Amino acid sequence: MSYFDKVKEQKGQLFNNVTITEKGVNTTEFLDAAAVVVQLFDILGNKAFSVVQNDLLGNIKKVRDRHDAEPLRSGTLEELVAAENLDKKTTATQGLVWLLRGLEFTYKALLRSLRNPTEELSESFSKAYEDSLKKFHSFVVKPIFNLAMKACPYRKDFYEKLGGDPTTVEIELGDWLSALEKQVLQVQDFMKQHNYDKGL
Repeated sequence: MSYFDKVKEQKGQLFNNVTITEKGVNTTEFLDAAAVVVQLFDILGNKAFSVVQNDLLGNIKKVRDRHDAEPLRSGTLEELVAAENLDKKTTATQGLVWLLRGLEFTYKALLRSLRNPTEELSESFSKAYEDSLKKFHSFVVKPIFNLAMKACPYRKDFYEKLGGDPTTVEIELGDWLSALEKQVLQVQDFMKQHNYDKGL
């Protein structure tokens, strides 16, 4: 049984199943799918990744708190951000900006790994960090993340831990990452269009 089969069995939310309508990306489904990403870092099996996990969890909470406080105005991520902007607040919006950045780092790292079968995870994750989060991090945070990237397990061990038939797992991982990338880019584009991410 693969990691993705286990998530489905536990009724976990995968990005492949998040509802997207003309109003945007479903908030609760997206946040539940993001929580699955946090669990995925457990498979990397190193405490150095707790900094990444804690960052994701903290930002998921900020967005969820806003949704729970204003459910009727927060059905989609786009509606939530627009409503918070009207209220002259930025807590959840800032949380979402950083959550999207963390998820962008994740899909870039794993997509790079899939496309470069001879590359070790430490290199895939390091390159993805340079291409996503690094430019937003202070000189204090950068060394912590660089350490985490070096702490990646061997590629072979990681893919074995994902379980199941290797070919099937690669297809499942590819489909999952494709859905994740599409949703992150959609919400990031929306926020840039309306300047909701400015200064955050």
